[in-house]
Amino acid sequence: MKSEDIRAKSEDELNELLLNLRKEQLNLRFQQAGGQLEGTSRIREVRRSIARIKTILTERQKKTAASGKAKE
Repeated sequence: MKSEDIRAKSEDELNELLLNLRKEQLNLRFQQAGGQLEGTSRIREVRRSIARIKTILTERQKKTAASGKAKE
């Protein structure tokens, strides 16, 4: 998932997407441990998507915190 697509989503949508990706990551790890996983590149994609979402959420939190301090 591209960062432009992630930035277009609301915070609630991002949190829901993050939860779904973490569930998928768990399932992929179980499949890999059981020897059932064939496309191992999906693990990397999911891990990086999770990192992108968390980064954008953190940026938004810092931005709102900074704007809150500027108003004081």
